Amino acid sequence: MATLVHTLADHSDDVNYCAFSSSCLATCSLDKTVRVYSLDNFTELPYSPLRGHTYAVHCCCFSPSGLLLASCSTDGTTRVWHTGDGRVLAVLEQPGGSPVRVCRFSPQSTCLVSGAADGSVVLWNVPSLGLYRSGNVKDGSLVACAFSPDGNFFVTGSSCGDLTIWDDKMRCLYNEKAHDLGVTCCDISSQPVSDGEHGFRYFLMASCGQDNQIKLWLISFADFLGIELKYKCTLYGHSAPVLACAFSHDGQMLVSGSVDKCVIIYETTTGSTLHTLSQHTRYVTTCAFAPHSSLLATGSMDKTVNVWQFDVKEPCAAYTAENDPRVAVETWSEDDVSAWLCAQGLADFVGLFKRNNIDGKELLHLTKESLANELKIESLGLRSKVLQKIEELRMKVIPVSVTVPDEFLCPITRELMKDPVIAADGYSYEKDAIEKWINNKRRSSPMTNLPLPTLVLTPNRTLKMAISRWLETQQE
Repeated sequence: MATLVHTLADHSDDVNYCAFSSSCLATCSLDKTVRVYSLDNFTELPYSPLRGHTYAVHCCCFSPSGLLLASCSTDGTTRVWHTGDGRVLAVLEQPGGSPVRVCRFSPQSTCLVSGAADGSVVLWNVPSLGLYRSGNVKDGSLVACAFSPDGNFFVTGSSCGDLTIWDDKMRCLYNEKAHDLGVTCCDISSQPVSDGEHGFRYFLMASCGQDNQIKLWLISFADFLGIELKYKCTLYGHSAPVLACAFSHDGQMLVSGSVDKCVIIYETTTGSTLHTLSQHTRYVTTCAFAPHSSLLATGSMDKTVNVWQFDVKEPCAAYTAENDPRVAVETWSEDDVSAWLCAQGLADFVGLFKRNNIDGKELLHLTKESLANELKIESLGLRSKVLQKIEELRMKVIPVSVTVPDEFLCPITRELMKDPVIAADGYSYEKDAIEKWINNKRRSSPMTNLPLPTLVLTPNRTLKMAISRWLETQQE
C-alpha cells in the first residue's frame, strides 16, 4: 500500500522536479527557487530555499554522495550547491545561453550533464567544475537524461522523440526514434537485468512521452557489437501525456506521472499496475523514489509535493495477460482474477467477485447487465469502469484453445505480424522489426545469418490477408 505521509506546499508556483539523497529531498519550481528538506521530519534545512536563478528552475539532482546538489534553469545556467551549508560552488553557463532543461550527475560523481532547449549537451568535470566536452542532438530540445549504473554511457531524450546514447567522452553511440510526439523523461534501472553471455551487459530503461505511453527498453553492451537499444514493451494506463518516470532503487517498481493528474506505480517484471494515486489536482510533473527507503515523492503543477510511504513487501500481481496476449485468461483462477482487480485499481471488488466465484472464464463473459443484476453493482460509473477494463482485457487475449500458427509469428519478435514483409532471404518478418534489425547496421539474415544480397523489403499481402482471415475466425 502507498500511504500519503506528508504534503509539502512551500512553493508559490508549479513544481518542476524533485530528487532524493540518502537524507534529503530537493524540489524546484517555476518560482525560481530550490527547496531542501530533511527526511527525518520533512522540515526545510536552515539554508533553504536556495535562491540565485533568475528564471524558472526546471530540474535538480543530488550527487551520489549527497554532498552536491545541481539545479538548472531557463536563465541558461546550471548551479552547483554544497548541501552542507547551501553555498554556491559554481555557476555553469550553457554554451549559447539556451535555457537548461535537465541536469544529471554520473554515478561516480566525476561528471555532470546539462541539456538545453537548443539541443546542446554539455559534460562538465565535477572536480574542476569546468567544461569537459559538448555536443548537440540532431533535432529538438534536450529534455531528459539518465546515466547507466556503471557510468560508461548516458542517454538523452529530446522533444522530437529521439533517444540518444552517448559514451563518457561525448561520442554519440546510438540514436532511436522512441516517441513520435516527443520524449519527456527517461530513467535507467540501477539493477542490471542479466549479465548474458559473450560479454553482454543489459540495462533496463524506461522512457515516456507526449504519446501517453511508457516504453521499456533493454540496452545491451558488448565489446564486439557496441551499444544497442532494444524495445521491450509498452506500459499503458495514462490517458494523457506522461511527463515523468522513475525506477525504484531495487529496480522492482516504476512510477510515472501524467497530465491526467494521476501517478501510476508498476511492477517492473510483469508491467502490471500496483497502484494508481490521484491526489494531485493538476498535472503531475515529477516523481522519484528515495534511494535507501520506501519513500516516493510526486510533484505537480498544483504547487505541492506529496511524499508517500510505500510498502515494498506488497506482493506483485500474479497475472501476465496484459504483457503477453497469448496468455489464456480462460485458465485464470479466482485468485488470479483478484490479483488482476488489484492491479487495475479495483481492489474494492475482490470480495464481491470471490463471493460470486468469478474465475477467468466468467470474467470474460461479464456484461453490463450481469454486473448490475447479478453482481449488484449499483453505480453506473463503477460498472462502466469495470466493464472498460474487461473490454481492454478481451482485446488483448487469445482463447486458451487457440494456438497461433507459427508462420503468422515474426521470427524476430515472435509476435503476431500486422504488416509482414519479405526480405531478400525469403523469410517474412514484421516490417518494423526487420527495419530496426537492418538500421542497427546488420546486413545479415536474422534466420540464416548469411549476408542479405539486398535490403529491399517486399510487402507480403498474401500473408497479411491470411492473418486477417484467421483473426476473423477467432472472433466468431
